[in-house]
Parts: sequence; C-alpha cells; structure tokens
Amino acid sequence: MARTFLVEADGGSRGNPGPAGYGAVVLDPASGEALAEAAEYIGTATNNVAEYKGLLAGLRAAHALDPEATVRVRMDSKLVVEQMSGRWKIKHPDMKPLAAEAAAVFPPGQVSYEWIPREKNKHADRLANEAMDAGKQGRQWEPGASTAALDAGAGAPARSAAARAADEAAEAAETAPVTRGWGAPDLGTPATFVLLRHGETALTPEKRFSGSGGSDPELSAAGRRQAEATAAALAARGTIQAVVSSPLRRCRETAGAVAARLGLEVRIEEGLRETDFGAWEGLTFAEVRERFPDDLDAWLASAKAAPSGGGESFATVARRIAVTRDKLIARHTGRTVLLVTHVTPIKTLVRLALGAPPESLFRMELSAASLSAVAYYADGNASVRLLNETAHLR
Repeated sequence: MARTFLVEADGGSRGNPGPAGYGAVVLDPASGEALAEAAEYIGTATNNVAEYKGLLAGLRAAHALDPEATVRVRMDSKLVVEQMSGRWKIKHPDMKPLAAEAAAVFPPGQVSYEWIPREKNKHADRLANEAMDAGKQGRQWEPGASTAALDAGAGAPARSAAARAADEAAEAAETAPVTRGWGAPDLGTPATFVLLRHGETALTPEKRFSGSGGSDPELSAAGRRQAEATAAALAARGTIQAVVSSPLRRCRETAGAVAARLGLEVRIEEGLRETDFGAWEGLTFAEVRERFPDDLDAWLASAKAAPSGGGESFATVARRIAVTRDKLIARHTGRTVLLVTHVTPIKTLVRLALGAPPESLFRMELSAASLSAVAYYADGNASVRLLNETAHLR
C-alpha cells in the first residue's frame, strides 16, 4: 500500500529581493512525526523564489523517502498553491521553470496542494528563518543545530506585521520584475557554466542521431584535434575551476583532454547525458523521415512526443537537465565550471536560462567542440553570455 506524506514548505526574503532562505519538512500524517527536514540559505532572492525552492526541497525529500508515495503539500503561499494546482496562470518567467521542476518530481496525480494559514506552517517557517539567520552569519543551516520542531510545537514567534504585509504584497503582484542591468543589486559572483559540446565522432559529419541509447562512439581523429585545441584555449583563459562530464565516451574523452591540460579531475554527472533517440539512433534525418514519418512529425510538433522505440521526449530531458542544473549550481556556487556535454543538454540549459519555448531548440546552431556559457545568480536569474563560439578551432 502506498504511503502518504505531508510536506510543509516555506520560504522568505528579508528585502524581496534580499537575503533569502527556505525550509521544508516531511511529516507522517498519522503521527505527526517529522521524517525529514530541509533548509538552505540561498543568497539574495525574492519571496516567491524562496517559496518555490522550499517546495522543491520538500518534494525531493519526500521522493527520497518513497517515490511511490502520495504527497499532500501544505503551504501558506496562496500564490504557489494556486499555481501548482493549475488554477492560476504562471505569468512571471522566473516562476515557470521552478514550477516545472516541482511538477516533475512526482508523476502527475501523486501530489495535491492545500493552502494553510501562516500560523499553521510554523515548522517550515522556522526552518526558513534558521536558514536566513545562518546565512547572515556566513554559514549554511545545519540540521543538528535546528530547534524548528520544538519551536513549532511551542509556538514560534510570529513575523512582524510589516513582514507579513510585504509577503502578501509580493504574492498579490506575483513578484515585481527583478531589476536588471545598471540598477541591479550586487548579487555576488555567479555560478558560471561553460558549456562544451564534445568533439566530432564518425557520426557527427554525417549528421546522424547520436544519443545515449546508441553505440556510444569515440572521438574521431578530427574530434581529438578539436578537444586538444579547446583544451589549449581554455588553459590560456585560466578561468575553469572544475570539469564535469556526461558519462558518454565522446564527452569523457573531450573532458579528459581539457582536464589534463588544466591539471583538474573529471567528475561524471549522469544527468548531462544526451537524449535517448530510441530507434532513431544512428540514422540520418532523411532516414528517420522515410521510416518513421508520423513519429517524426509528432516529435517536431511537440516537446512531449518521444522518438520511436522508447526514446526520450524533449520535455523529459528538460526535467532531467533542470534537476541536474540546480544540483550543480548548489555544488559550485560562485565558481566557473566546465560542463562537457551534448547538443540537447546545452540547448536546453540555454533555453531555460532565456525562458524560451521548447521549439527554440530547433533554432539554435551548436557546432562540435563549440563553447557556450550561462551565469546563474543568487536571486534565481540567469544570463546567457556566450553561444556556439568556435574561434578556438580555427
């Protein structure tokens, strides 16, 4: 019999945007026992970003306990509850990817949402405040030092009327547009992902589908030359602090060439693998058009359509990439990291950063061994800084 969990989540920002943190707790609905807690200081962010981050943390904690469980989410953010329930449209572009990530943690139908008054969300509220207090002291929240469960039971101190009013105003406006450009606040050093597509394989110049479900080809002689040229260029720039690679051979070989030149190790990240193109692996576009015309038309028309033979849809890949992105941002805050990966993951990271629709994937050119870059700031915003640079290969 499937288990049922209660997830209570909250987030706050002391400034909106300002120093922000979130808290979440997974509860046994029968006993009220706290099965898992999560909290984190996330730097400068808005209330809504912090609330969505709290929701994500709570859902992921529940998923780690039992991915088959039914989950009831309770939050005092009417905005998040109504948006995740599908009753309110998500208008702000910064909220759309967060909502998509939250919706992807569990299959549709396993999660329901309920609004509760703030005074009934004390445990998560206290966790969020502990996280913000820790951030003020230059550290991260530690579960061993938390008194949130005790404070919630005894009655945590209420927020000031001014703080409540600020939260309510933010929810009503669905987050005022974040100031960018010259007027933007100093958000500190972003996490910057330098995105390197692997070098050529024998399949690349023939423009054949080559994903994670095919033959896992090695670099060709041309691909190895491209990897070495890229390594030399990145060594000259001197900005890369870590190297992370897709598990597929062509990426590991490309990453290995760069890491050797930089004196770094390569960390493998499964989430960076290419799309599984199913029965289309190894075929050209024309061959797919001839053999699977209806499936190809569906795939071109909808991000939810998968390649023939059990491949991955772009929507599925986007969920995987978004989760991987957040994990890597948290791991590499303030650092410049080289991600050696594939066409679809790189285009998806760029698309999500721009808030562009799925069909934009078909409107980007991405050459073998090209470099792109995206910076991720503490308020949840991203900036595309480079796309498809190939000057280092000339």
